[in-house]
Amino acid sequence: MDELFPRPPVVIAPGAVHVPGWLDLPAQQRLLADCRAWARPPAGLRTVRMPSGGQMSVRMVCLGWHWYPYGYARTVVDGDGAPVKPFPARLARLAAQAVTDAYGEEPPESPESPESPESPELASGGYDVALINYYDRGAAMGMHRDSDEKSAAPVVSLSLGDTCVFRFGNIRSRNRPWTDVELRSGDLFVFGGPSRRAFHGVPRTLPGTGPAALGLTGRLNVTLRVSGL
Repeated sequence: MDELFPRPPVVIAPGAVHVPGWLDLPAQQRLLADCRAWARPPAGLRTVRMPSGGQMSVRMVCLGWHWYPYGYARTVVDGDGAPVKPFPARLARLAAQAVTDAYGEEPPESPESPESPESPELASGGYDVALINYYDRGAAMGMHRDSDEKSAAPVVSLSLGDTCVFRFGNIRSRNRPWTDVELRSGDLFVFGGPSRRAFHGVPRTLPGTGPAALGLTGRLNVTLRVSGL
């Protein structure tokens, strides 16, 4: 359904930008069809078990590099052992365009601090890994930060299906201050520069809020990163 009043882009924190409605419905449908293909075995959708023994309520499939707690591999080391599916060039192009649309031609620089990645990867290029998270009813993601990459490139996040509450915090701890952002199907969220190591999570999704024409029950989050590996 079209917005009566279009939602403008919003800077949530330095280097963190929410761009509502970045993907139109046909683009969402194409990306969803791709995600369904990527989710098939081998190296398909899996439940992630943490070292503590608990398991994430969100299910995941990876492209390019396989993420597991807390590292990357070329095979599904915590699943069926199959080689990870390749990272498509079209996702790299999509990520580069997302960074440009969020920031303009000059991405924000990461501060020189222990919290910053060390690799001098270009912020708008070199994307080589995707984490695709599926949230069914009741699934959530605790506060965490994306710290297993060796690159300072911004994280690109795309939403499909049900709306979620995305909690974007600070770089120091999982505690306040944070900002809750409503991410709807087609929305883009990019965080880099001073916010690259910010804690973030999804405390809840809103079942039944996705566009009916998409044909998706639940929520998909497609997260694109530069591994620096």
